[in-house]
Amino acid sequence: MDLTNSQKRYLRGLTHDINPVVMVAGNGLSENVMAEIEQALEHHELIKVKLRGEREERKAWAETIVEKTGATPVHRIGQVASFYRRNPKKPVIELPR
Repeated sequence: MDLTNSQKRYLRGLTHDINPVVMVAGNGLSENVMAEIEQALEHHELIKVKLRGEREERKAWAETIVEKTGATPVHRIGQVASFYRRNPKKPVIELPR
């Protein structure tokens, strides 16, 4: 899903008030971690993920999450990345046009 700049800005504003729901660390993106991310995206639509690793490793993990889940990257700063994927059955977040 392609988001406009204003939609990304809106979502970035929403991420300030949420805490990371999943942490990726030494074991990387295992099947269990990916399942937790999928479940969190399904339920919340907008999630934060804590990525505990080196810079290149964090970048690779974020790209893998986008590829495997179909989520849109909203924001990535330091060890925290935010992702958005609209729930087609029950949308939670109303995006501006």
